[in-house]
Amino acid sequence: MKTAFLYTDAFAAFEYGPGHPLKPVRLKLTYDLIRACGLLDPSDPRLVQPIPARTEDLLSFHTRDYIDILRASNSGRPAPGAEAYGLGPGDNPVFPGMFDWSRLIAGASLAAAEMVDSGETATAFNIAGGLHHAHPSRASGFCYINDPVLAIQLLVDRGRRVAYIDIDAHHGDGVQEAFYGTDRVLTISLHETGRMLFPGSGYENETGADVGSGYSVNVPLPPETDDDLFSYAFRSTVPPLIDAFRPDIIVSQLGVDTFRTDPLAHLNVTTSGFCEIVRMIRDLSPKWVALGGGGYDIANVARAWTLAWAVMNDVQAPEEIPTAFLEQHAGAGFLTGRLRDEPFRITGAQKGGMKREVDSVIRHVRGMR
Repeated sequence: MKTAFLYTDAFAAFEYGPGHPLKPVRLKLTYDLIRACGLLDPSDPRLVQPIPARTEDLLSFHTRDYIDILRASNSGRPAPGAEAYGLGPGDNPVFPGMFDWSRLIAGASLAAAEMVDSGETATAFNIAGGLHHAHPSRASGFCYINDPVLAIQLLVDRGRRVAYIDIDAHHGDGVQEAFYGTDRVLTISLHETGRMLFPGSGYENETGADVGSGYSVNVPLPPETDDDLFSYAFRSTVPPLIDAFRPDIIVSQLGVDTFRTDPLAHLNVTTSGFCEIVRMIRDLSPKWVALGGGGYDIANVARAWTLAWAVMNDVQAPEEIPTAFLEQHAGAGFLTGRLRDEPFRITGAQKGGMKREVDSVIRHVRGMR
C-alpha cells in the first residue's frame, strides 16, 4: 500500500467552544471533500481507523502530572491547578472530551509513524495531527498533546534518523524544544516571523544546543509573503538540508494558516504555492509521515488537504468542487467552486524589500554548516 489516510468521524465530535478559531469540524469537511472528489471511499483499504494513544505513549514526551491534569479535566470542568498547565479560558479551553480528543489525535499520528516505519505504507496522512505547540507540561496554542513529537520519538527510539519539516504560519516551537539537543532529528520550520505572530520564536539564530547544534533550522518570513517567496525560501533551504542529513523518514506538518484569507496570520499563500511545496516534500521523502496543522478558514483547510492527498497519491484532483458537496456544505465558507487558486504575487518595491529579508535568512541558514 503506497499511501494511508488516518481518519475517523470521531475527530469532529469535539468542540473547543463557541467562537474558538480551531474547529474540529474542518476535519470532517476535508474527508467529505476528498470523498466527493473521488479520491477515497469508505471501503478503500487506504482508509485507516485510528485508536487512542496509551498513557505510556504520551509519557515519552509529556510529564505524568500534566497527563493526570488533562485526564482529570476531561469532563469539561478544570481540575484544581489546571491553569498552571496552560488550561483555561482563551487559547486552551477545558472542554468535554479534551483528553479523549488529544489521545485520539496522538494515536493517529503514532499509527501513521508505525505504518510507515514498518513498510506497510510509504506515506501516511493524519489530517488531525500537527499540534506542534504543546510542551512537556503545558498546553499552548490550541495544542494539548504534541503528536508530532510522539511520532518522531517513536521513530528515534527505533534508531531512525528523522527530518521534521513544518510549513505552518506559526513556528513549531514544541517540536523544536523536544529535539533541540540531539543530532538524530533535523527540525526545519518555515513560518511568519515571531516579531509579528505567536509564539514569538523561531528566529534564524535558534540553531540547536550541544550535540544538536546546527540541527534546528528556522526560516522566519515577513508578513505578506506570497506563493513565490514562500516557495523560493523552501527551495533555497530545505532540499540541501535534507540532502546533507539523509533522513530515513520525513515527518511534515502541513498547516494552512499561511493562506491569504486565514484570520490568524498575515501571509499570502494559496493552494498554488502550497501544492508546490507539498510536491517538493513528497519528492524529498524516502518515507513520509504527513500531519495536518493550523488552518482557521475551514474551506481553505478542506481544499488544501484534499489537494495534498492527491499529490501524495500522484493523481490529478478535479478542477471544480462537486456541486452536491457545495450544496451539502453551503455554510462552510467556500467562496469559489474551484478546488485550486490562481497564484498570488506581491510586486514592486514591497516585494523587493521582502526578498532581501528572506535572502538574509537564507544566507544565515547556508552558513550554519
